[in-house]
Amino acid sequence: MVALYWWQLREPGVLVWWGLHILQTLRYPLLGRWHRDPQAAERSAHWARVHVREHAFYSLTWGLAPWCFLPAGNQPLTALLMLVILGICSAGVPAMATRWASVLAFTVPMVLGLASALLWQGDTLHAFLAGCCLVYLGATLLFARNLHRLLTEALHTRFEKEALAEQLAEQMAITRRASEDKTRFFAAASHDLRQPLHAIALFGAVIERELKGRSALAHAQRLMGAVRALGASLDTMLDVSRLDAGVIEPEPQALALADVFTALLPLFANRAEEAGLQLRIRATGLWVRSDPQLLLRLLANLVENAIKYTPRGGVLVVARLRGRRVWVEVIDTGIGIAPEHAGRVFDEFYQVDNPGRDRTRGLGMGLAIVRRLAALLEHPIALHSHPGRGTRFRIELPLAEAPPARAPLPLPAEPADQRALPQRVLLIDDEADIAQATGALLGGWGVQLTAVDGEARAAEALATQAFDALICDFRLADGADGLQVAQRLRERYAPGLPLLLVTGETAPERLQRLRDAGLPVLYKPVDPLRLRQALADLMAP
Repeated sequence: MVALYWWQLREPGVLVWWGLHILQTLRYPLLGRWHRDPQAAERSAHWARVHVREHAFYSLTWGLAPWCFLPAGNQPLTALLMLVILGICSAGVPAMATRWASVLAFTVPMVLGLASALLWQGDTLHAFLAGCCLVYLGATLLFARNLHRLLTEALHTRFEKEALAEQLAEQMAITRRASEDKTRFFAAASHDLRQPLHAIALFGAVIERELKGRSALAHAQRLMGAVRALGASLDTMLDVSRLDAGVIEPEPQALALADVFTALLPLFANRAEEAGLQLRIRATGLWVRSDPQLLLRLLANLVENAIKYTPRGGVLVVARLRGRRVWVEVIDTGIGIAPEHAGRVFDEFYQVDNPGRDRTRGLGMGLAIVRRLAALLEHPIALHSHPGRGTRFRIELPLAEAPPARAPLPLPAEPADQRALPQRVLLIDDEADIAQATGALLGGWGVQLTAVDGEARAAEALATQAFDALICDFRLADGADGLQVAQRLRERYAPGLPLLLVTGETAPERLQRLRDAGLPVLYKPVDPLRLRQALADLMAP
């Protein structure tokens, strides 16, 4: 542009303005210093003032251009100069709209310089053009003001969101750490409680067996009933830990609901009769797609909960076809659930109408397990209840496409007490009470038990004797890993030796390790019948 005006006008003012323009380009190294400043964020106010001065100097340079070489009487060159200056003004405003001072410093000097130079010409045409420039300046400032407000609000909103996101992340981290601490605490407490309870359960079974035919047997049976009740409570919390740890994976298949209902009835028929309730389970010919064992557990928890909170009347389990879905409903005539409690009954340890924490009504974990199982199986669950009139739980299951050959839920081929047991068993457990109790219990079954407290003594026993099975505690003395110990011993001394792990662990990461190992596991306190069943399974071909 300078070359064009110099060629057309040959005015010294063109060269003067060119010198000013070159001088203002010296600001670019200063901008580079801002980009390289490691404390630019902390010194933002200082650099903002620097930028305002730079914009003002740049604008003033263009505002002097009309005074240096505005061609009198040459309308094309005048129009070109106006177009360039106003175009630069329009292009720069959006880039600096976030700071109002920069907008004023950039627009006002150059437009006022142009308008005043036009007005200085003294004729009507140039006065009109000067007025147009002032109108343009007002419109530009109005547009810039609105844009400045919008950008400022957007930035404030963004910064607020970032601050809230940081606070949320911090709170989530705190909550996660608290949850992990709680999980570790309960896992440790559960393990320490399960150890002596496991010994009590085994010793109690021995005493119960030895007192058969004596008057003291009733006391032993009541003792074992209390032990089983406490064990059931611990197993309930273990189920929650296993579901939360993701160690339970559903195996959906097409199954007949009649098979599930048939397995459900004997579990609660006696309890319902003792409570004076009518338990009705309507068999159905419908087929659904689900995991049979997990579905049975889900429905069992619902029926158990219904029996606990139904003082009179009955419980109905029924299935209904609704399009391509099957509704399985558990309906009771119990105390019902008030609307303010409906949203919390699926929470852990939450119970309605049990302020005294009556243990016969459980821990409040049954519906928490139901919620987890329903989510795992992807079966939506709904609750409808009226206080004093009962409750209806509804589970939605997908209808099976085609019924396959009927496959009832697996049942033991024969009672455990009639199956062959290993004759010689090696037990690795550092708890002396548990070793003694296990030896007494297995001795009554005709099994010879050798108990050791660690890997070294187990290696000595395996090197000198032959065993039919190995039982190993998952957590041994000094933090030794029972799974690794048992695997090393089997690889070195007895490849293929049947292995049964016993543990009181409930920590999610340890449960995951046990699942990944693919070995049979019993969780303390172990019911004697379960232990016998597991030993018989080890000997199965």
